[in-house]
Amino acid sequence: MIDQFINFVIRPPRAEYNPDQYLWEKNFTLAGRKFTRQDLELRNSRGHTLRCSHYLPSPFPADTSLPCVVYCHGNSGCRADANEAAVILLPSNITVFTLDFSGSGLSDGNYVSLGWHERDDLKVVVSYLRKNEQISRIGLWGRSMGAVTSLLYGAEDPSIAGMVLDSAFSNLFNLMMELVDVYKIRLPKFTVKVALQYMRRVIQKKAKFDIMDINALKVAPKTFIPALFGHAKGDKFIQPHHSDLISVSYAGDKNMIKFDGDHNSTRPQVFYDLVSVFFHNVLHPPQVSPECSSRYEKYYDLGDLQVDAGIEENSVLNVARMGSLRKPSPLQDNPSGQIEECCSYTSSNRESWGRCSSLGSVGEPFPDCNVSNDNEVTLKVLATPLRTSKHAPAAADVKKDKKKVSTASKKSGRDKFEKLEALSQRLRLCILKRVKHRRNHSS
Repeated sequence: MIDQFINFVIRPPRAEYNPDQYLWEKNFTLAGRKFTRQDLELRNSRGHTLRCSHYLPSPFPADTSLPCVVYCHGNSGCRADANEAAVILLPSNITVFTLDFSGSGLSDGNYVSLGWHERDDLKVVVSYLRKNEQISRIGLWGRSMGAVTSLLYGAEDPSIAGMVLDSAFSNLFNLMMELVDVYKIRLPKFTVKVALQYMRRVIQKKAKFDIMDINALKVAPKTFIPALFGHAKGDKFIQPHHSDLISVSYAGDKNMIKFDGDHNSTRPQVFYDLVSVFFHNVLHPPQVSPECSSRYEKYYDLGDLQVDAGIEENSVLNVARMGSLRKPSPLQDNPSGQIEECCSYTSSNRESWGRCSSLGSVGEPFPDCNVSNDNEVTLKVLATPLRTSKHAPAAADVKKDKKKVSTASKKSGRDKFEKLEALSQRLRLCILKRVKHRRNHSS
């Protein structure tokens, strides 16, 4: 049992995948614009080769630098987990860089370290991007192990513009103690602590790091980078109180968003919208072309709407206020003048890997994908990947005067869904209209 628990920490199930099958294609179209995937290899300080991918507009705008978000996956994940991040950020002129950490995916290395050595991998990536004159500001988006990696690195590099931290754990040793109770391992606590000390020595010998050093609560008070914390309310693997503890001790501007789901579940649309607003505020990407903005604005202008569906209005407004939006220079969006509303690619198996941890529920496949008979998958995209779409009722259905037989619970659920959808659309309208906010700088 102890050996299994050790492997759970340093050698969880490894994602083995074909990049051409599970990543975006080398050249693809998204929201009416063309993008390219550049695959590259970097070498970390331990001599391991890191397999990376950088999603960029094609062609890259001349005499213009664009911001970049580095996506950091979980302990059983890989760079395919950044597929959704690409859908959300690329149409907003934010490039996306993703990598397989050492010991994960197709990169070299035999063990993961839940943030310790991954921090050095992230340093190599940021250093590479800093040397690229086409990249301006850099943001980090981490989930689970990737969120802790971002925190550990962010404490050392205050030049990072902003971080999205999804399901971070506060202290690895405490998390391991909690998992003993969660998975009902019936042993006295004294015996568990002795076993963990034995595991600590074995892990130090094999993976060359100390589990006691991975403590986000030590670096949070020294980190001043604007941060958006996210956590699923039903997460039994890394419970929500971990993010609460980090957020309380965090020194920089911060906001907390909690949503329905578990550790590995697909995040709700409103969370992606808040992430999009957050990165717009801290990265200041150049504005998309007026043609594209005016084309999509009609979908989002719904007037004054109220916030509900389990997310506090103050949290939404605070995210919108973080950072300051300047008036950027417009970029030519689509030279041909044609605006597309969908992204097509030819592999039906391309989806987010959807597993940020080796434990917990299995991730859901990427939604809103329609598979046609010719094996082509079409993903409808506006500013962010829409989870749901509302269709106008048919004329025949409108003329029919049917009796509405619905219970009170169904009506309440429908109202909750409509308000949540309205919130998502309002947030996207906030992005397109470029509302200016000022962020109160931390002392």
